[in-house]
Amino acid sequence: MISYTKALRLIEKTSINLKNENISTINSINRVSAENVLSPNNNPLSNNAAFDGFAILSRETKNLSKKKVKKFKILKTIAAGDNPKIKNYKKNSVVEVMTGGLIPKFYDSILPVEKAKYYPLNNNPTHLIVSEKVKKFSHVRFAGEDYKKKDIVLKKGELIQPKHLMAFTVLGIKKVKVKKKPKIIFFSTGNEIVDYKKKNIPAWKVRNSNNYYFKAFADSMNLEIINGGTIKDNKTNKLKKLLRKFLKSDIDLFVTSGAISAGKYDFIPNLVKNFGFKKCFKGVAIKPGRPIMLSKLKNKLFFGLPGNPISCAAGFRFFIYPLIRNSLGMLKEKNFRAQLVNKYSKAKNFTHFARCLINFNNKGSGKLQALQGQQSHRIESFVKANCWGIFPGGKERFKSGNIIEWVNLIPKS
Repeated sequence: MISYTKALRLIEKTSINLKNENISTINSINRVSAENVLSPNNNPLSNNAAFDGFAILSRETKNLSKKKVKKFKILKTIAAGDNPKIKNYKKNSVVEVMTGGLIPKFYDSILPVEKAKYYPLNNNPTHLIVSEKVKKFSHVRFAGEDYKKKDIVLKKGELIQPKHLMAFTVLGIKKVKVKKKPKIIFFSTGNEIVDYKKKNIPAWKVRNSNNYYFKAFADSMNLEIINGGTIKDNKTNKLKKLLRKFLKSDIDLFVTSGAISAGKYDFIPNLVKNFGFKKCFKGVAIKPGRPIMLSKLKNKLFFGLPGNPISCAAGFRFFIYPLIRNSLGMLKEKNFRAQLVNKYSKAKNFTHFARCLINFNNKGSGKLQALQGQQSHRIESFVKANCWGIFPGGKERFKSGNIIEWVNLIPKS
């Protein structure tokens, strides 16, 4: 049995070799960028008006005051989207420009409409009366002040979110190179497993939850997941056929729950070994989920999770998810930290993934509560929880006030 930290180090070395693919940016949400995405042009493309007003050449307003005014001829009006070209530029002239309208190349500043004094009439002016010095570049949005050409819009390994889609479409980025989605197939095992829809079941049977939780978890992260159903303990030949198909398929990761411990019907470890899979690890000093196993054959991975629902959930969250992040080229997930508000005890050399509640005070400081009912067969505490608390190996007792790392039940990025 190895420690959790050692298991994570082995996972880092056991990534799936995922190919890259070019896809449309509008279909790229929740995909992971395979390269830095660079801006193909400046944004804005050209200097434009930050306010409704009049484009003016600032040096022509030098020394102007209430006692020394000057008339400027109004040449034309430019709205956002209009061509700003002026055929007949004249000295001491202005151009009315709406917010977002491009500023003609002869001018360098905007006089806000609120400061405009019209001549001869307000409703049909031909000129402006300017009685103050206009500071150069007043109320101007500069070309490239948002993005300059070749600026990084999205870094390699980042998850593409709706905010990135805004940037892609504004900048005219039509395609992005992303990592292929990991393709995962999941099976439950055990004679005791029955369909969750059955109303009345004998006490020796258990309704299937792992398949549905696993798929829901994976769907929330936009992974390609196949619900393989259930394999009975006396149907080992079925698993052999499935493994043969798996090795010839485009599926990257084969995951099972149950049948990996040391009992009479825990047939999976030997079966996987006989297929030629090389063991990465079998058994980790964690709770829940100690019997967890990972094996590899060429570029195919086999993950065996315990059958208990909470153990299975912990296995996906703390082992398969880090594996997927690493395979996609993402940075390691950052754990949060919070102050524990109650006592918690465990076996010293084991890492515990405890179902917890995190609450924040008005100052944003987190308070972590380890819930009652941490046994791996108990679902209620999982339903009440909003996070996992990570109680590391090397320490047996934790008291109120200790700082504990935690993560969300479902990753948010």
